[in-house]
Amino acid sequence: MNTDGSERTTIVTGCHLPDGIVVDAGAGHIYWTNMGIPSLNDGSIERADIDGKNRKTIVPQGHTHTPKQIILDKKGGKLYWCDREGMRVMRCNLDGARLETLIEAGRGEAHSRDATRWCVGLTIDPKLAHIYWSQKGPDNAGLGRIFRANLEIPAGQTAANRSDIEIFFDALPEPIDLELDHQNRILYWTDRGDPPRGNTVNRASIDNKPAEPEIVVTHLMEGIGIALDVPNDRMFVTDFAGSVYSARLDGSGERNFLFAQGNLTGIAYAEV
Repeated sequence: MNTDGSERTTIVTGCHLPDGIVVDAGAGHIYWTNMGIPSLNDGSIERADIDGKNRKTIVPQGHTHTPKQIILDKKGGKLYWCDREGMRVMRCNLDGARLETLIEAGRGEAHSRDATRWCVGLTIDPKLAHIYWSQKGPDNAGLGRIFRANLEIPAGQTAANRSDIEIFFDALPEPIDLELDHQNRILYWTDRGDPPRGNTVNRASIDNKPAEPEIVVTHLMEGIGIALDVPNDRMFVTDFAGSVYSARLDGSGERNFLFAQGNLTGIAYAEV
């Protein structure tokens, strides 16, 4: 659809609980995650042309448990995503090859019931070769965290015991999807927890981290997806009540231009 909500077009149907989405405009592809049924370990990742043709599963069921937000590293030729009940941050090539686990926050059924281990949203900083991801915690518990680590696992370590992980922010209501303004080096994220700090869009510098993040958008109804259009100073946000919002990057000029669309999750902005 256009950025004012007009000319909406259904591209793909019959997805198995889709969540995250990313667009490779240069190659004419979209990628998306299918969460599947969380208890069944049947998540997957698919690719299609921007018009929905040539649909293909690139990460089949059984290889990622509950994939959530997905991002594209075009230069590196990689897809990165969070696996919620799988408690992992993962990546693969654009065709699904070379599947890797970069972060393993837990393992097994007992750990998977612990929402503090659930990896949900992520982004990467190619300049410093860092990855950021959220572990949302239980609903409205104030146990949400955003972490940072190197893109590559340190030599001699594993995804489960790597020593380079640091907490970027903790005690957050319920952080979900992340997006990085690479030009200004500012991290944005949605939070679906309770007000006043939840149901918000937040931001913070990644080079000069403040003591507390800045809240730039409020009054969402369980905010989930976020996409930035930095050259045009705007963001797009979805929430679970079925709304799509636009606002300037500082949160001003907020506008709800689409509503009552069902439970909305991932969103991507692309010029095609």
